[in-house]
Amino acid sequence: MTSTLATSQIVEKLPTELAQTQTALNISNLGRSFLTRKGAVLEALSEISLRVRRSEVVAVLGPSGCGKSSLLRILAGLDEDYTGEIDWNLEQIDSSAAQRLRSATVFQSDSTFPWMNVEKNLLIGLSGLRVEAQEASRRAARYLGLVGLSGFRGAFPHELSGGMRQRVAIARALATEPLLLLMDEPLAALDAQTRLVMQQELLGIWSETRSTVIYITHDIGEALALADRIVVMTARPGRIKAIQTVPFGRDRDVVELRREPEFGSLEADLWKLVADEVGQSLDGSGRKEPKE
Repeated sequence: MTSTLATSQIVEKLPTELAQTQTALNISNLGRSFLTRKGAVLEALSEISLRVRRSEVVAVLGPSGCGKSSLLRILAGLDEDYTGEIDWNLEQIDSSAAQRLRSATVFQSDSTFPWMNVEKNLLIGLSGLRVEAQEASRRAARYLGLVGLSGFRGAFPHELSGGMRQRVAIARALATEPLLLLMDEPLAALDAQTRLVMQQELLGIWSETRSTVIYITHDIGEALALADRIVVMTARPGRIKAIQTVPFGRDRDVVELRREPEFGSLEADLWKLVADEVGQSLDGSGRKEPKE
């Protein structure tokens, strides 16, 4: 099957299994600007509008500096200085919300607490939830096992490699079984083999917890392996350039998937879209001059 992804194509078509599901969040005309040291206005995000369905996995691709992480910080509630609207509909559509975090975020950088061992780093994420001690212990064992750290429950972060510390952060977020999971290149610090294993594990976990996921990555293959839809952003100021529905279904094998001709075709088409924006970002042609 040949891909027909076109430049500046914004498609609201959803995967069949998500077409009738309720909206988890609706982003309308979102914008974010910053002031430079000289008092000029630097526009980071502009006119971002996106509806995300419950249990949908949306990957976000784009060149460095296009505002992907700024978008994630806004959705995480860490930045409230934005224009536009975000309508949330998470707790209303999930009766188990008291035992689940509304949102959890995994950042690129190390976010473990150095004075806590691995198990305590995970359990602190559950401290604000109505989770009994037995359930908390079960989750700790389960998610540390899924990221391959069962034998390191008593270890401290300084005793772990950078990739292992990132797996602790991933396990901590997953253990909260959040209604909304925000991930900013969470697998970037892992070796290639571990990344593939974690991609497959994430698909299984998301299928079970039915979390809604916003997943930022620079890896086009990873986006195709994990997402239901892929959002491609322009160079700064970041706007939505294209939205591609991923046609592979939820029951996918991340290794076998790469053998599919359609996977390679979509990967090439998406790369063309992203490469064009990377070029504009590097030569500055896609940037607006700051407003004095």
